[in-house]
Amino acid sequence: MADFNHFDESGNAVMVDVTEKKVTTRIAIAEGTIFCNKEIIEAILAKNIKKGDVLGVARVAGIMAVKQTAHLIPMCHPLLISKSSIDFEINQEKMSIKAICTVKIEGKTGVEMEALTGVSIALLTIYDMCKAVDKRMVISDIHLVEKHGGKSADFYFDEAK
Repeated sequence: MADFNHFDESGNAVMVDVTEKKVTTRIAIAEGTIFCNKEIIEAILAKNIKKGDVLGVARVAGIMAVKQTAHLIPMCHPLLISKSSIDFEINQEKMSIKAICTVKIEGKTGVEMEALTGVSIALLTIYDMCKAVDKRMVISDIHLVEKHGGKSADFYFDEAK
């Protein structure tokens, strides 16, 4: 049975006590993809979307989201983020944009939720900025790619298959 440590002995939701954990370097990388039409891909590449630089704004939105994760997800600890970045890979053949979020901290708890939140908000920002062109965009495949640090072993998504 899985160990859900966000509950006390009475079944009440609690924030995990990290007091006794060691401070270590912790890194998480998450990614997700938005599928859109050719017109959107071309407009993003040409920086021809009326709302502005789509990927630039999405990058800032994703980084801001990383820093706000504890305000959005109830049991997440507020963290002092050391590094947060959002990168994009445009695949014109598949008509998709992949967002990759990397988060780093020196701390007592991991940053998986921060990386997943950053990717999600970056992709939602792309949707918001491009919806006037076409609302049929699909956001998918948001997942943790890898994590390092802490007591548990490193995690690699590809090894889980």
